[in-house]
Amino acid sequence: MWVYQKGLPFTGVLMDSGYATKTVMLHREQMQKTYSCPLKTNRRVDDSAGTTPYQRVDSLTWTQAQRKQGKRIKIRGFPKDHKVK
Repeated sequence: MWVYQKGLPFTGVLMDSGYATKTVMLHREQMQKTYSCPLKTNRRVDDSAGTTPYQRVDSLTWTQAQRKQGKRIKIRGFPKDHKVK
């Protein structure tokens, strides 16, 4: 992978929603890098710790505090206990 070939020092990655895939996101975490990317509005997520079915990102409800600080969610298809903010 080019990251290793170039030897570029970095701690974080900003990505477009097209790169917000399970493979890419988990690889960034394996590299211990911080990343930020928007999720497409139709991605299915869970913010209820499994008490309600997955729902579209654009149908989530947000408190004022969550709008400022974010919230931890599970993306459908990711490992069982894997959450992102």
